[in-house]
Parts: sequence; structure tokens; C-alpha cells
Amino acid sequence: MRAPPVPVAMRALVLNAYDGRPESLEVQRRAVPRPTAGQVLVRMAASPINPADLQFVRGQYGIRNTLPAVPGFEGSGTVVASGGLAGQLLVGRRVACVAPVGGDGLWAEYAVVPLQQCIPLRSHISNEQGASLFVNPFTAWVLMERARVGAHAALAQTAAASSVGRMLGALARRRGIPMVHVVRRAEQVELLRGLGAEHVLSSDEPEFQERLRLMCHQLKVTLAFDAVAGRLTGQLLSALPEGGRVTVYGALSEQECRIDPGDVIFGGKTVDGFALSEWARRGFGREQLKALMGVPSLVGRELETPVRARLPLESAGEAVRIASADMTSGKVLFVPEQGAAT
Repeated sequence: MRAPPVPVAMRALVLNAYDGRPESLEVQRRAVPRPTAGQVLVRMAASPINPADLQFVRGQYGIRNTLPAVPGFEGSGTVVASGGLAGQLLVGRRVACVAPVGGDGLWAEYAVVPLQQCIPLRSHISNEQGASLFVNPFTAWVLMERARVGAHAALAQTAAASSVGRMLGALARRRGIPMVHVVRRAEQVELLRGLGAEHVLSSDEPEFQERLRLMCHQLKVTLAFDAVAGRLTGQLLSALPEGGRVTVYGALSEQECRIDPGDVIFGGKTVDGFALSEWARRGFGREQLKALMGVPSLVGRELETPVRARLPLESAGEAVRIASADMTSGKVLFVPEQGAAT
């Protein structure tokens, strides 16, 4: 397939300060980057705003790039050029991709990405679904694989109405594993029940802690996934039977985890963490290869990402505001082509 000609300049959304202010994100004209050996150039079709992106622009993420920098950890698009022979096979093909560590991200019309961080999109996967193929689906997949390897008979999770939460629920139902789902509001309880979840609790309901403990003990939950942190980590840990474990993979509360020392001293319980970026950095082991084979077949089907808004790069302030206000309603996508004529 013949790729369209590559322009000299492009529009990119640039972060100028780690202060969380909308005006610190601005669209600039930049030279289109050129791929070197082991890299490809992608014309971006869509890129989501994930919680990790929001933390990055606020300076709260574990990685800080030298500013000014283009944010955006993942996205989808079409490969239009390659820096070496290995990438030539991808030219003209749609791909899902991840931004290089320490380099510019994907909130731009064009982006250079490492060849090994691209996955060709199958025909059933739209650009919108492909834009969110990596962070959420792979996180859900890896966490569930670890539950399977650890032979955990029942699970629990917080932020169950989020994109990752829904995917974890779908994978648990697919594998026949009971799961306790914790959400923040009553309407999210009904949302998850409509999706087939059975054991759902809202953290704002009366006697939440006691109900959570009873559910976890009745189902014999031994592993819980926490995306919230703050005091909810401790509530989850206390609710688990003796020897249970909480894996923290997010901090939506933007607070430190608070736990009761008695749970770890006398209850034999543990808290550990998971970061997809660290998992991917280990290279292509058995776990990584299995995920690379399994996840794309489910994306756009059982692992579907709801989309609530599609905005041009010029609407960065509005996009960040919408994404920050309510993540349950779906992803906000930057679609660079929408602003191409401005």
C-alpha cells in the first residue's frame, strides 16, 4: 500500500509546564520528526487521555520529560515512513502504538515510535479502539493472568466502572472467576449490574466496610486490584481473609495508600504494585508474548473502550476538563485531523 507524502511541518500539542493549568498545553507548529533505525513515523488518527496522561501533565507521574514536550502515551494511526528495512513492512498499515520513554508523545499529527512498540491493527479493530489498545487492555490482561497463575479462586477490585475495571470484570466473567466490584456511586452499581456483574458495592453506601468484608470472606477473595489508593487500599486489605493481597496499579485518589499495620503484621496480608510500563520494559518474556497474542483478538469485542468525546488538538483545555470530570462515561480522544484546517 502506497503511503501519502510526508509534510515538512505538523501541529503538535506541547506541554510547557508541569502545573496542571490548561494554558500550559498549546498547539505549536513543529517539524515532522524523522525516524531512525528501529523507528517508524506514524500519522496519528487518535490518541486518548488516560489517567496516566493527566498525572503526567500535572507533574505527578513517575516520569518527567524535559520541557517543552509533547504528551500522550498511546494512540493509533498509519505508518507513513520507516527508518530502516525492518519497518518497511509496516508502511501503509494501521497500527496501535506507544510513545518512546523520555521522548515526545502522541498528541500530534505525526509521531516517531519504536518499531517494537507498534502492533498492526486487525481489520475488526477501529482506529478509536486501536488508540486504547495498550494501556487498559494489557493492564487488565496481565493482572488477570497473574490471578490465574496464582490460582486465586475469587477476586476484588476498586474503580470497577472505569475502563480497566470493566475489562477486568469481562475477563473474570469469561474465566468464570467470582469478583467483588467496588465503585463510588449508586448509578455505577446499576451500570455494572447491567453489564453482568453480580457482586457490586458502592463505597458511599452505609456499612460499606462491613459489607465488603462479608463479601470477600464469603467468596474467599485472596487477591484484590486497587486503582484508587488512599484509604480505600486499607479498607480493601482489611476486608480480605488472612493471607490476602492487594495489588495497587493506580492512584485515582491522588493520595498515599493508608493501611492498618495489624493487617500486615498479624493478618499475613501484603500490598504490592503494578506498572504496565515497568512490565513492558522487561522485554519479550513468556508473559509478554502471551499478552501480545491474546489481547488484540479481544480488543473491540470483549475488551471494548467506551468513547465519550472526540476533539481536535486545539481543544486541549476542554478535553482535559472533560476527561478529569468523569472517567466512567468513556475516553476522550484527540483526533488531530479535526483541527487540520484551522
